[in-house]
Amino acid sequence: GTSATIGDSGDTYTVPSGATLTASAATVNLPTSIITGVAEKTTLVDADKFLISDSAASGAFKHVQKSNMPSGALNLIWTQDTSATTSIERTGSFSSTYDNYLLTYTNINFGGDATDKVFLGNSSSYKTSNYAYGYAGVKDSSTTWESSAGGNYANISLSFINSIDSAADSEQGMTGYAYIMNPYKSSSSTYVLGYSGFRNGPNNAWSTISYWWSTNVDLQSDRIKFESSDGSNFSTDGNYTLYGLSKA
Repeated sequence: GTSATIGDSGDTYTVPSGATLTASAATVNLPTSIITGVAEKTTLVDADKFLISDSAASGAFKHVQKSNMPSGALNLIWTQDTSATTSIERTGSFSSTYDNYLLTYTNINFGGDATDKVFLGNSSSYKTSNYAYGYAGVKDSSTTWESSAGGNYANISLSFINSIDSAADSEQGMTGYAYIMNPYKSSSSTYVLGYSGFRNGPNNAWSTISYWWSTNVDLQSDRIKFESSDGSNFSTDGNYTLYGLSKA
């Protein structure tokens, strides 16, 4: 082939409106600066678009929106480090975006030996009665195994089998996870199931518990609240994190 140079450095060529520049059978070498030289966007939103070559349409150029791209199973809703307060409340936790959620908690303990309390609710109120439960686990050094089930409990507890040692600090506080099912669905009870481990209040063994909770009535919740059973402050070594689980 023949090599040719069109124009000189600094020249500008303008393609008028309505004209078509076709290079479908040619090789076009573009500088990387067409990408690296433009402003960077650090936070993507659903309306952002990406250029693709569509393999199902003979490689035709198309765009895809971020909102239509596959995402991971876990979608961060919020994360909250504990502080020296008696209550942690997170409004706007649940919505129609997700049916089910994953709550993780790390190194949760309080100023006194106490179990934790969890409440679900909405802008009207928190539910403070008639939760149903079932649990099984190792309670302490003298009680190898304990299990129980019942109803009409005032709150959900992730450490129901025993109190958490107030001296647990960052090494032995309550740590575990809970799946929260259908909290925002008004035509369904909410179900909570998970697992916890922690140093027990008597400080003579580890306690572990597998648990199941239900609101025992249809309830649409958009918020969650955490407290201690004795009203003492949280320690400052813990964390709660809530994820929405992507729908299939």
